[in-house]
Amino acid sequence: MKALVLSGGSGTRLRPITHTSAKQLVPVANKPVLFYGLEAIAAAGVTDVGIVVGDTAPLIEAAVGDGSKFGIKVTYIRQLAPLGLAHAVLIAREFLGDDDFVMYLGDNFIVGGITALVEEFKAAGPAAQIMLQQVSDPRSFGVAELDEVTGRVKNLEEKPKHPKSDLVLVGVYLFTAAIHEAVAGLKPSWRGELEITEAIQWLLDNGRTVHSTTITGYWKDTGNVTDMLEVNRLVLEGLEPRLDGTVSDDSEIIGRVVVEEGATVTGSRIVGPAIIGAGSTISGCYIGPFTAIDENCLVDDSEIEYSIVLSDASLRGVRRIEASLIGHHAEVTPAPRVPRAHRLVLGDHSKVQISS
Repeated sequence: MKALVLSGGSGTRLRPITHTSAKQLVPVANKPVLFYGLEAIAAAGVTDVGIVVGDTAPLIEAAVGDGSKFGIKVTYIRQLAPLGLAHAVLIAREFLGDDDFVMYLGDNFIVGGITALVEEFKAAGPAAQIMLQQVSDPRSFGVAELDEVTGRVKNLEEKPKHPKSDLVLVGVYLFTAAIHEAVAGLKPSWRGELEITEAIQWLLDNGRTVHSTTITGYWKDTGNVTDMLEVNRLVLEGLEPRLDGTVSDDSEIIGRVVVEEGATVTGSRIVGPAIIGAGSTISGCYIGPFTAIDENCLVDDSEIEYSIVLSDASLRGVRRIEASLIGHHAEVTPAPRVPRAHRLVLGDHSKVQISS
């Protein structure tokens, strides 16, 4: 079995962070979300991995390398434009050959990994197997309709205006080589993409077996800031406390806190779960729960919680930052008291909330 990992999206919902970084490399608990997927694939015993990359290919390749640090062998497959999940399967045909494969969306996060799913697929031998989860608003996802009597998949639709169920496709799929025939005949949808839901529907319409597993565990598409923070919260809840850095006697560490080697904490109070990355300096601060501060950051005389701070950022003299995603090399400082005005330098598609 092989794996096909999709890492070519542009990440428009995470702008301006993704103007200069790949959305799959935005960290969760100081580790890129893509890495969690690669680790899950390796844990399932799949070692031959193709990664579909787009405009951010140099960043992905620099971060993942040849895959040896994950125990896998990586082949990079260039996608010139994000033309749909089925298009990724189409351009990966040579790499995939006639092998079974798991397709994993690189910005998805699934608790518990995929080992059980892979074993179930190998044992049952369907043409395809999909993962489903109930959501409150399925209109932004691929939606599956199950037969009320047999419980089998009978219909799939991509981002419907009027969903027939509340079961949506999670970003992990398993296929046999039968999917290639389905993909070959597809035409672009109303979105201008080759839809994997239509390819799976083709399998159903042509008498192929499609199994589904409805998961009750945790899954998130980390495509926006709200979901990134929620996944960060979840991962930090499982943190094992570790103080490898330097923590001064006048600092207070409460709960599950990790201070990486090379980090320094002085005159501060950190309430876990929280993580401080290597080389970061925390001075005279309150770091609240569910906060991940990446490597080489400076946080001085500030308060922050339920937030993600990317590497080389600095916060000086600012009060009560919450539910925020702060990018690499960003600088956050107090606004001048006079004149009473807001001075902003923002990237495209930014969102700002200002208290008057």
